[in-house]
Amino acid sequence: MVFASEPPARARASAKVDLQDRLKEALRNPRLHEPLLKTGSQVAAVCDRCHGVGGNSPTPDVPNLAGQNTVYVLEQARQFAEGERQNEFMRRMIRVMTSDEKIGFSLFYGNQKVKPAPAQNAALTAKGQALYTKDCESCHEDHGRGDEHLARVAGQQPVYMTVALKRYRTGSGTRLDRDMAESLVTYTDSDIDAVVAYMRSMP
Repeated sequence: MVFASEPPARARASAKVDLQDRLKEALRNPRLHEPLLKTGSQVAAVCDRCHGVGGNSPTPDVPNLAGQNTVYVLEQARQFAEGERQNEFMRRMIRVMTSDEKIGFSLFYGNQKVKPAPAQNAALTAKGQALYTKDCESCHEDHGRGDEHLARVAGQQPVYMTVALKRYRTGSGTRLDRDMAESLVTYTDSDIDAVVAYMRSMP
């Protein structure tokens, strides 16, 4: 039974809600999960132009969204919408989405498969693997697939990762991280190239 005072579905989806709580509810409840996932696939069609079909970006400087943790994706969407991550195009795109559209595309991309690139330079990739094992594995783990707080780095686009790591190394940009800066402080550009080559090849 629907009460007369109950707002329509889209208004409820647009209302101020705790996004993470609703996502957790969707992950527990198939009856909520399925319609949100369908909504997410529709929203993702708009994102295809930059992030590629199914979140596998066709452009080396645009990140893959496929395979990212759903909680992580949703949190990044919130940060873009609120200006904590600075990208005006992303901010405007996400701010017009309803809560359920944000949750839906987070679910959608979390269900997609990443298409890693085969290693092109065996020596460079081997050097990158050694660096990753020494400096990255303790947080990003051996699989590099991310979690609720850390981005998936396995199979990620190379130019995007290179720019991000150099910003962490120098402490420039808005996404500062002391642990990342300490890990990268001794890295040369060739070291970054190597670890990026390895991460790009990770399944």
